[in-house]
Amino acid sequence: MTVPAIGKVGLWSLEMRFGDKARSSAAAEELEALGYGAVWIPGGIDDGAPADVERLLGATSRMTIATGILNIWKHEPAELAAWFAALPAEWKARTLLGLGISHGPIIGEKWGKPLEVTSAFLDGLLAADMPRDNLCLAALGPKMVALSGERTSGAHPYLVTPEHTAQARAILGEGPLLAPEQGVILEPDPAKARELALGALTHYRQLPNYRNNWLRLGFSEAEIDACDDRLLDALFAIGSVEAAAERVQAHLDAGADHVCLQVIAGPQGGSFDVLLPHWRALAKGLL
Repeated sequence: MTVPAIGKVGLWSLEMRFGDKARSSAAAEELEALGYGAVWIPGGIDDGAPADVERLLGATSRMTIATGILNIWKHEPAELAAWFAALPAEWKARTLLGLGISHGPIIGEKWGKPLEVTSAFLDGLLAADMPRDNLCLAALGPKMVALSGERTSGAHPYLVTPEHTAQARAILGEGPLLAPEQGVILEPDPAKARELALGALTHYRQLPNYRNNWLRLGFSEAEIDACDDRLLDALFAIGSVEAAAERVQAHLDAGADHVCLQVIAGPQGGSFDVLLPHWRALAKGLL
């Protein structure tokens, strides 16, 4: 098989998985018509994402449906490979499974060394004939980025900067997929925009994987603890479609193949009534 076509710009959306199912499916059909190459949905908290992948594949005809990410602690490799094998061939060609190790504070006592646990999970998947082209890894640190290029189609980093994208491309070399997530806040009022950014970052700044990555990128512990403006401005494209377009181009210039945009428009992201106008505006300005 070949790596699913995802274009240069996609959307990452919590609501496309956990929002109203009928509205989500209708939105997927519209997003495909608008020209987005992929919709990415989360799967970190449970084992239910494959069913939503199927639902969104059924609502579309060309666009790739990707996971960002499936939590490998919530799935068995053989079962996941069997689920994929049972998909129609046309759906397989539009399915990209992003896998991730999650976080020690969330997993608890079962937590193991990320590289070892991820490698073992990939061993199980590939032994069950899961095509590596339909897999990618949530990868922040250099070793996980390298593993993503060696054993899957590539990397899907989350909450990163164009500087991280350049570093990841240097590790991956030419060829492997690099598809970073990029937060976007289309709020023209700076104070309101920063409030949204702060709300989106509050949970993540407590998690060691993200903190360590930001430290590697040159941010201080104090900046991370305070959610300093320098950190917020680096992680989110704030204020306008033009700002989002500039940030997408910065990732592409740094070596990304694809950028998946996550619109932050309110608590838990926002409702479809709020999000759809933003998604349409971004499509008009970027696609």
